[in-house]
Amino acid sequence: MRIFTWHVHGAYLRSLLAVEHEWVVPVRRGRPAGYAGLPADGPPWPPNVREVPADAVRDLDLDVVVLQHRRNWERDQHEILSDAQRAGPRIHVEHDPPFAGPPTDSRHPVDDPGVLLVHVTPYNALMWDSGDVPTRVIQHGVPDRGALWTGELERGISVVNHLAQRGRRLGADVSARARDGAGLPLDLVGMGAEAAGGLGEVAPGELAAFSARYRFLFNPIRYTSLGLAVCEAMMLGLPVVALATTEHAVAVEDGVSGFADTDEAVLHERMRELLADPRLAARLSEGARARARARYALDRFVAEWTDALEAVAAGRPV
Repeated sequence: MRIFTWHVHGAYLRSLLAVEHEWVVPVRRGRPAGYAGLPADGPPWPPNVREVPADAVRDLDLDVVVLQHRRNWERDQHEILSDAQRAGPRIHVEHDPPFAGPPTDSRHPVDDPGVLLVHVTPYNALMWDSGDVPTRVIQHGVPDRGALWTGELERGISVVNHLAQRGRRLGADVSARARDGAGLPLDLVGMGAEAAGGLGEVAPGELAAFSARYRFLFNPIRYTSLGLAVCEAMMLGLPVVALATTEHAVAVEDGVSGFADTDEAVLHERMRELLADPRLAARLSEGARARARARYALDRFVAEWTDALEAVAAGRPV
């Protein structure tokens, strides 16, 4: 099949491309958000994806259109897709829980029962009011690069983009209290990390080896979906310390694959324990990797996406 989608989240797109159909992404001059095409930085893109100028998309023969952002639904599809393409098989991926309105009473903007709405976590599906739109949950899938964790650095690492400007929702205050208030040795990496006292961005192809030396991953985010950084860290074997909110409450098994709690003081103490006890960290490392392989395996992700795409393309019940 030929599948069209926008480039919204680079790591998620790379996982989608493991579904071995032909993929097409739009590109515009200047490569603005949503139309960045296939950026040259990072590992090479696989051969089953290609760029197409945005103004040429309407002339393509497409089997499925995959929308991945609210602007794709409300604006982009009307600008670059033909009437026939908009009337054809479509899937909308919801990467986030409700942000703009009440978290329990927000109606999802996709209101067409002819579109399949795919949530990336059960928590997202729980929180959105999806009305009569058919829904599925396809949880993240990340590559298994092996048990790379070594944990020799007596420090924790956080991987969050633009933490300073994204504020409380992403846990800028939680991060500051752990590092500055509790005095924990924590390094922050990600885009714009310097503004929050961090180290800066680590290239995607280097992040796994860079992170594997740390004793644990600390995720300060209080309200979000489940970040791929958490799944990727667990797959490497990093124990995860996180707030027991949103999907983190079930992704991280407290005392098995890391620690999860809503009390920051408890998390501070758990991080101190991990720094002081390498054997505890090693036990949780094994649990983190086992949890990731069971829940976030790429082959399971590919199988579920293949089924969804083929069902939508064939007009089968979804």
